[in-house]
Amino acid sequence: MKELCVEYGYTSLNHVGEELCGDNVELCVRGEWTTLVLADGLGSGVKANILSTLTSKILCTMVAGGVNMEECISTIISTLPVCHERQVAYSTFSVIHVDNQGRGHLFEFDNPEAIWYHRGHTQDFPREELEICGKKVFHAPLELESGDMVFVMSDGTIHAGIGQILNFGWQRKEIMEHLDQNIDAHMSARAAACLLASACNDLYLDRPGDDTTVAAIRVRPRCEVHIMVGPPVDKEKDAIYVQHFMEGADKRIVCGGTTSQVVARCIGREVKTSFDFPDKEVPPIGFIDGIDLTTEGVITMRRLLALSEKYVSVKDLTPKTYSKKDGGSLLANIIFEEATHVVFFVGQNVNAAHAGLEIDITMKLKLVEHLAANLRRMGKEVTVNYD
Repeated sequence: MKELCVEYGYTSLNHVGEELCGDNVELCVRGEWTTLVLADGLGSGVKANILSTLTSKILCTMVAGGVNMEECISTIISTLPVCHERQVAYSTFSVIHVDNQGRGHLFEFDNPEAIWYHRGHTQDFPREELEICGKKVFHAPLELESGDMVFVMSDGTIHAGIGQILNFGWQRKEIMEHLDQNIDAHMSARAAACLLASACNDLYLDRPGDDTTVAAIRVRPRCEVHIMVGPPVDKEKDAIYVQHFMEGADKRIVCGGTTSQVVARCIGREVKTSFDFPDKEVPPIGFIDGIDLTTEGVITMRRLLALSEKYVSVKDLTPKTYSKKDGGSLLANIIFEEATHVVFFVGQNVNAAHAGLEIDITMKLKLVEHLAANLRRMGKEVTVNYD
């Protein structure tokens, strides 16, 4: 059985007119365990942001550190003040603590109930009610399978559309039906969370009446992608370099015309070039038997970096899967949506074809460095090898 791992992602909408979101998501990965906390501060703006940030950071640190869950929740409930007028806590929260095999726990305090996407359909968790410090907290043990997702959300989701498109907001049953109709089994947690948040924004007519956050985790098989960007400085090392690039990968990508020629020669194949231009600003792709994707170098990498900046933005609502067939979009689908581990093979040989152009080895190295940083922000495990 292929090794499993946990990926995560979230999207937040600010209450219209507010610079800060009253919801906050905190994430921590320690060893095989992933901890995600979504906290919703009462109201909106600065005060709500401070309270939700305080709640999520304390909870995430304690849970990830192995502190008993009841003690964690007891500490938070005892620490946070209660609104004297409404008699409700200033911050609600959902906590997911799960290992790479999908085993763990879900705890919820006053947030909308989490939704479980299991075997292609949404359903409820079997919950038990606990009383901690006089408060009702719900617990569900997690036994997730490969492909399962768990959605946690703030109450901005169920309030979406109130007084506008809908009379009583977006009911939980309708949210689950929307996910059933639109979630792809291979969709990443980030893409799925964005899809649901975007639907809420539509119901709010682009003017959210409440802070709205959707966070998701997904259990999925490990997928290691190798990317070769440039040949090594010492041409005598070409064969060894390509051998390392080919070994142990689930998918292989080659970026750069010279690089593709080196790879093709070392594996005994030839490079075939496409003459299609799906995007006039991105050079066409190529084809090498045994290589999953072959693209041009620096220009395509620039497009990929631009797409990664939008992908990691938790406020960007554009779809996180790409239907275009240009090299940048194809690269993004593999690296952002499919990969869990990314290994760069960065050759530092100077390309004579770039003489006189605004392209040099320093630019390439910076592109890889910035891209690697964004991939880590997505939760990918990234390794960069230089030669």
